[in-house]
Amino acid sequence: MGIGTSMKETSLHYCRDPLVEVLSEDDDVNLRGILIVGSPDDNEEKYLSAERVGVSLECARADGAIFSCNGLGNNHVDYAHAIEAAEERGVPVVALSMVPAKDFVVQNGYLAGDVVCYYKTLEKTGAAGDETTVLAENTVSELDARKALARLKLKMRGNSQKG
Repeated sequence: MGIGTSMKETSLHYCRDPLVEVLSEDDDVNLRGILIVGSPDDNEEKYLSAERVGVSLECARADGAIFSCNGLGNNHVDYAHAIEAAEERGVPVVALSMVPAKDFVVQNGYLAGDVVCYYKTLEKTGAAGDETTVLAENTVSELDARKALARLKLKMRGNSQKG
């Protein structure tokens, strides 16, 4: 399954990103910022980039983070490692991805229950890989963003009760 028409995020989607809108409208969270990170080709650079994400979140004293990945396969190497880097620094993470965590090309202990899959054909057909060719049909929606925020709030609450 490659990135097809239904998985493309348009300029309008970026200007009216449902995740940013949901986070900025919620009175319970303080949106501190948005990190945009590319996916380097070299594995060493992938891990360096991911570590920098974790350090940035730690330095910002973030209470939690929602990660979103617009890609598959090779992009999951640095994505999964960035999640791990943040979690190891005490920043709870919920991730948004086109595929479930079990389908990532790499795995770690932080992916198990906190990946919200937003690929809509999974809900419609029960199988990944069915490209619909409808522009942006399989991108993050407001409902996906609300699910991720609710999951993050629960995770943050659990972390505060432990500490």
